[in-house]
Order: sequence, then C-alpha cells, then structure tokens
Amino acid sequence: MADEDEDNPCAGRWKNMRDEKMRKMWGVFDESGIFMSACRHGFSLLIADMVQSGEQSKYPLAVVSKLLDTFWKDLGGGYDVGCRFKTTLSRSSLGRRAHNLNHTSLVGAFHGHAHRRLCQLNHLTTYIDGLGLEDLEGCERIFSKSNALAASVRYASIFHRRQAIANYFQHNDDFEVYVNLTTFLYNNYKQALNVLHDAHTTLPKLMAELGVTDDNVFDAWLAEERSYLMSLTQEPEHETLHMEYWQRLVNLSGSRKDLDAASMAWAVSTPRTVQFGAHDVTSTTRNETAWRHTIENYDKDLKVVQELEVKLGITRRWVPDDPEWRDAGCLVANRKLQRALDNLEGLVVARIFELSKMNRAGTGYKLRKHIGKALKVRSATIRTALDKYNTAARAVSPPRATLSWEDVVEYAFVADFDLLRDARQDVSHCPWATPTGRHTMDTYFKMRRASEEIQRLNVEIRRMATYLRDEELYLTECQKQLQSMHPALAHQVGAHRNIRARFTSYHLRRLHEISALPGFTGLIAPGESVEEGPGAAASAAAVCIPAKLLPVGPTMMEEGEDEVLQDLEEEIADADGEEDSRVLEAILQVAGDA
Repeated sequence: MADEDEDNPCAGRWKNMRDEKMRKMWGVFDESGIFMSACRHGFSLLIADMVQSGEQSKYPLAVVSKLLDTFWKDLGGGYDVGCRFKTTLSRSSLGRRAHNLNHTSLVGAFHGHAHRRLCQLNHLTTYIDGLGLEDLEGCERIFSKSNALAASVRYASIFHRRQAIANYFQHNDDFEVYVNLTTFLYNNYKQALNVLHDAHTTLPKLMAELGVTDDNVFDAWLAEERSYLMSLTQEPEHETLHMEYWQRLVNLSGSRKDLDAASMAWAVSTPRTVQFGAHDVTSTTRNETAWRHTIENYDKDLKVVQELEVKLGITRRWVPDDPEWRDAGCLVANRKLQRALDNLEGLVVARIFELSKMNRAGTGYKLRKHIGKALKVRSATIRTALDKYNTAARAVSPPRATLSWEDVVEYAFVADFDLLRDARQDVSHCPWATPTGRHTMDTYFKMRRASEEIQRLNVEIRRMATYLRDEELYLTECQKQLQSMHPALAHQVGAHRNIRARFTSYHLRRLHEISALPGFTGLIAPGESVEEGPGAAASAAAVCIPAKLLPVGPTMMEEGEDEVLQDLEEEIADADGEEDSRVLEAILQVAGDA
C-alpha cells in the first residue's frame, strides 16, 4: 500500500471531503437521506439511512464492508470523492482486508473532470485498465428518479419511510432496470463500436501529425505527465526555507524602516499647540506604547532571521544585490502566482457546476433565479481573481503569459489549469502538454476502454441468454414441486415467474438486434452456467419451505378452500399458457429473421 500516505491532491475541494461540513445535519430531520450502492446495470445493491448527519465516511465504509463480504475480491467502486475515500479506507480497520481483496476506489466520469489532473491520472475511468466504458455514475441516474419519492416520505414514520423506499427500489429493479437490461447491453455495444470506428479513423491522422508511429508511447506520456504533476505537489524543503528566509528579511527590512522612522520623529510644541493635563499624558503614553511595539516587532523579526541563518548555515546576511536574494524572490513570486491560480481555478469550477445545475432538468424557477444571481456575483469575483493572477504573472521573471476573460470562461476542465502551473522544468514543448497531444492520448485510451467493453459485453450477453433459459426452467420446476406441498407458496412462485417471463420475448428480440450489429463478435446462444449453488438459475430445483410457513399441525381444509386453490391453479395455468405462447411466437420470429 505504497500510495496510502501520499497527499491527496483534491483534499478540501469538495464539501463532502470536509468533516466539519458533514459532521452535523439539520437537527429537524432524523434521517437526512440515503446512501446506496448499485451495480453497473442499475440494480440496487445496498441502501443505508443517513441518520442525523451528512455524507460521512462511515456510510461508504459500511457499504464496502458488506460488498466485500458478499462479492469477495476484485471489486471496484466509483464515488464522487473516491480519491479521498481511498485514503480513508486504507487507514481504516478495513484497509488491510480491502488491499488483500484487491478493492479499487475510483472517481466517476462526471465528477472526475472537476478533480485535479493528478487525481484524474490515478482514478478517472478513462485511464483505468479493464474498466471499459463504464462511467461509474449509476447512482446519479437512480437519484434523478428517486428524488421524487422524498416529498412523500418526509413526514412518514420510520417504518413507513423504510417501507416506501424498499418498495420503490424493488419495483424499480423488477419493472424498470430488468426490462432495460438488454437495452443497456445493446446501447453499450453500439457505443463501443462507434468509439472504435471513430478512433480507427482519427487516431492514425493524429499520430501522423505528432510524428508518432508506436501507440505504446502513450503509456510513457501518461507516466511522464504523472511524474511532472507529482513534482508540483510539494516544494523542495531547501527552497521552502530559502523563501521563508527571504520573506523574513523583507519583514526585517520593513520593521527596521519603521524603527528608524520612529527614532527620527520629533514632537514640536508651540504656545498655540501645547496642551496640558490628561490629554497631554494620554498622547505621550500612546507614543511610548507605539515606540515599544516597534522595537518589539524589530526584535522579533531579527530573532526569526537569526534562527533561519543558523538552520540554513548562512554566514553572511543576504542583501538585495546578492544573487541568492534575487533567486529566492523569484521563487516567492512564483508561489504567489500559484496561489492566485488556485483561487481562480476554484471560482471557475464553481461557475461550471452552477451553470450545469441551472440547465438541469427539474431545477425550479426560484432556484434558477437564485443561481443566476449567484453567477453574476461569481463573474465579478472571477474578474477580480483574474486581475490578481495577471498581476502575479507579470511579476515573475521571466513574465508569464496573462489570461483574458475569454480564455477563463472557456475552460471546461480543471486539467486545463494544471498545465499553467510552473515547475522546475519547461514542459511547454512536451507532446502530452500540447492540445493535439492530449486529444490524441484521450482518443487512444478511449479506444482501449471500448475494446475492453466489447470483451465484457460478449460475456454478459451470453450470460443473459443462458439466464433466460435456466430461470424459466428452474422456476417452473419449483412451482410444480410446491403445488402439492404448499399451494399458496406455489402461487407466489408462479407470480414471480410471470413477472420475469413477461419481458422474455423483449429480451430475445434485443439479443437478436445485438447480434445483427456490424462488428458483433459474441454469441447469443445459451451456454452452461458455472453458478449451480442453491437458488442459482442453473441449479437443480429443490424447494425448501421456510419453517414459519409450515402448518403447526394437521388441520382440516375449510369449506370452500379447495375451490379457492383450484381457482388459483387455473389462473396460473391461464397466465402460463398466454406467456408461453408469446415466448414461442417471439422465438419463432427471431428464428425466422435469422
């Protein structure tokens, strides 16, 4: 775990990274929201109440612990502050276990572009091998639908609130996510093929423009950029001390001038201006206090300078004509430039998010007006920060290029700011630092992710075809076994089978459409499932009735109960016949089209 103790480049940038922001929530709410986990297809995995708090680290830690218990190893999770959570997880009691099970914490594609470029290189989906085209923003899509549920449970009891949330997500999984499963596979396959087609068209031209013949160079560029950005995260200690010494000398020079000015000051009194009594005593006391403070400030600055001279081994105090003085002054000017750039960057990122929120569906009129007013204030603040940056840019030696208002408002990603940061090497001529080079790198890595996505989809598509066959056979056999043992439970199994079977014909059509895509390299024929444990679709049906559903003792069947059971069986049989006929028609249609 070599990267556990590395400084987080995004620390402090996000509200849910700040513990003081998340430690408390409005006291009027016992439950302030939910924290959930979902798979890449959209099925809900875990949901936890956030109780009297904001989005604290204990919620994702609990989710990761449960996921590790269930799915074991080689898991990857996307989180909007995944970079910070990776450090939190590694330092927690789960850290060693997560490391041994090869758990990976990543950042979603939407939030990732607002992180530092160094963070993007380590956590963004584009640069993670094996991730495919997954954007890790599934929870955002789920919340865009489930937010409408909040109003109905705001004043509900604890039981009814949890009941409503559980029923909503169960319905969402059964009737929305499941029915769109093959559509998800189709859209992703089509997207991956389009990415590959575009990359094969544009990448050779871009490589020729850069004079690159081997695409392996892009991995080297990525490593070189990472090394460069790592060098910006922390100033060398000797440079930091030299800058501190230079600043203290400047402070000492200023306090010396104040002391000389106070020493040369004279108080001239004439018969017209002289005053006697309390006012004269107060004025004298004030002047003496100011004189004492001036001496104390000078002595304090002198003591700090002397301590730094001992620490740095300086035998002769620097003066403005010394080359060391000029070099340290340049370093201080560069530091001021970086801090001005940090301030400008933060304001621009906030502006980007406010603009995206303003144009988001579901944003009310009042909120739009509020954001609009905030944007006006933000624009004025950005102009002020831009002026400070340009002033600092002109003060360094040699002067740095200044930015115009048009340049700043066009910046869409934080990565554009990182290349403005000065270092101890000139990277302006490095291929990865040029717009064409960066575009070429992104095109290449997107092509690699698309190839991985197709490889993954070929597995998932055949798994889907196998599941459709095995699940129908498994549930049918379970229902038959329960008919004589527990008719009521058999009816529930039949109802569940009907819920699943009603979408089978749609899934079969979608699978056929996937197989018809130009460039499809997989198979839609069912295979043999390796999951044959209890309850798996490919396992042998062996029903086990829960103890609480078993009758306590022998009971006589009440009058009319046999008629009710007979009606249930007829209803199930009719539904089964209708569904079987629809599935058969769909299969025949697919076979005829093929």
